[in-house]
Amino acid sequence: MTPAVRLSTGFHRRPLPLRVVAMLLVAGSTGPLGTAAWAQSAPALPSPRSLRPLPVASLPVAPPPVGMPRLAREVSCPLLQRQVAQALGDEQSRWSVSVADGTGRLLADVNGRQPRVPASNQKLISTAFALDRLGPDYRLTTQLWRLQDGTLRMVGQGDPDLALPQLQRFAQLAMAAGTPVRLELAEEAPQNWWPSGWHTGDRAYAYGAPITRLAITSNAIDDAVSNPASRLQTLLRRSMAQNGGPQVQLALVSARQPLPSDAVLMHEEPSTSMHGLLSLANTESHNFTAEVLLRQAAGTWDLAEASRRTVLWLNDQGLPMEGVRIADGSGLDRANRLTSRFLVALLLRMDHHPYSRDYLSSMAIAGRRGTLRNLYKGTSLDGQLFAKTGTLTGVRAISGVLQTSDGPRYVSAVSAGAGAPNTTIGRVLRQVQTVGACQPAF
Repeated sequence: MTPAVRLSTGFHRRPLPLRVVAMLLVAGSTGPLGTAAWAQSAPALPSPRSLRPLPVASLPVAPPPVGMPRLAREVSCPLLQRQVAQALGDEQSRWSVSVADGTGRLLADVNGRQPRVPASNQKLISTAFALDRLGPDYRLTTQLWRLQDGTLRMVGQGDPDLALPQLQRFAQLAMAAGTPVRLELAEEAPQNWWPSGWHTGDRAYAYGAPITRLAITSNAIDDAVSNPASRLQTLLRRSMAQNGGPQVQLALVSARQPLPSDAVLMHEEPSTSMHGLLSLANTESHNFTAEVLLRQAAGTWDLAEASRRTVLWLNDQGLPMEGVRIADGSGLDRANRLTSRFLVALLLRMDHHPYSRDYLSSMAIAGRRGTLRNLYKGTSLDGQLFAKTGTLTGVRAISGVLQTSDGPRYVSAVSAGAGAPNTTIGRVLRQVQTVGACQPAF
């Protein structure tokens, strides 16, 4: 979560229309599967721009996949353009707003090419990338392996739901393997636990918990666990002692060290479903889960390389990449840059993905669910907006799909220093609802 309070390409078939999907979702919408929502309770401290080189989109724009509508470059609905501008009022310079329809027409656009800090709208990228690369049936795993010399090794993929019950099962299996118990914990080096662009002040809070492979309760209790490897060892020793087990020899090894080819898998604990993971990232805006999904989708836990591979994947989707900059998977790093045109094009792209229903169903819903549960309740937007929110100090963003009588509208609104941004976004969205079908300008 970003702090808010205290401040495979080869797509081959067209899924159900979003209007049908939306009705199904609203009729049966509940909270996300898996981990419960995490409270946002800390101020976002401004972080200096990282001096490290970041992956910057500089590749030529790829042609859209066959059958995929491409976002137009020019606005084709003067009426909606005027209405959006009026809704923004004197604060137009502080906003980027883009609106498109299902054919790719750009209906309205204010500063749509201006790169801005997206906050948690960055998660729209991580979840799309993960869904495309890993598929809707994917689950993160935590495994216990036996090496040839009898040493055990515990390896993981960052399951955000890993907790004491699973850890106790691993401990019991380790004790049953014989004595003495030699257990290796495969983990990332401490310098990789946090993206380097995360402000040190954020790292003390649950939303800024370290990103590790063996993370009990996502490395957070009320606040972040500052040394998750030490905590894991303490919990394992305690669990074995409580069960009368022998002394255990624990050792940390690099998670980037491959398992020997003759290692034998003893036990595996799967995570919640991909739907649960996506919902946790998008509905509840869980930073830890978004970071893990980005790394798993990229096939590497080296964040710089994962970011580079993400840029390559995005470019392959035929999206407007000018100004796009990927620094992390969650949006807590203020070096991220996205445009509202890019976000609208990504949403349009994912609507034509074979797993579009999985993507849309992971979103918060206005007045109903997730980070939008208390916004626009009782208004015409209630139950009609499926979106991802984003909040950092001075930044507010909402990007998603708005159901209208004229079909879905893909909307992105990102502000930098605007006053009462939720109210302004509400005005914009209601204008999008009421303008209806727009005839192209000739």
